[in-house]
Amino acid sequence: MSEVLERKMYQDGDRIFKEGDEGLYAYLVQSGNVEIYKETTEQVLSSVGPGGVFGEMALIDGKPRAASARAAGGCTVVVINRNNFQQRMKKSDPFVQGLLKILAETVRRMG
Repeated sequence: MSEVLERKMYQDGDRIFKEGDEGLYAYLVQSGNVEIYKETTEQVLSSVGPGGVFGEMALIDGKPRAASARAAGGCTVVVINRNNFQQRMKKSDPFVQGLLKILAETVRRMG
């Protein structure tokens, strides 16, 4: 199955998604950097660089976004939609699926 993945470019400071939004996509950073931060305090929780993935927790557990994401400098990301993600998850080992859900819940509790 060959699928064309969408790429998006963001300028410095552009918000990619907002804390509390429904998580319809995960993202793979192709170039540049993305900051994951808390909306209310502007506290940066992590920085994601080339090859890194962000936004996946909402696709794993179906809950709203736990934090916001913005471009830190210009960046290009590859967009992974929910359907594509779920199809890939269905092919993975049930143990791995369960482990990912537990890890997502643990990270949410820490935030």
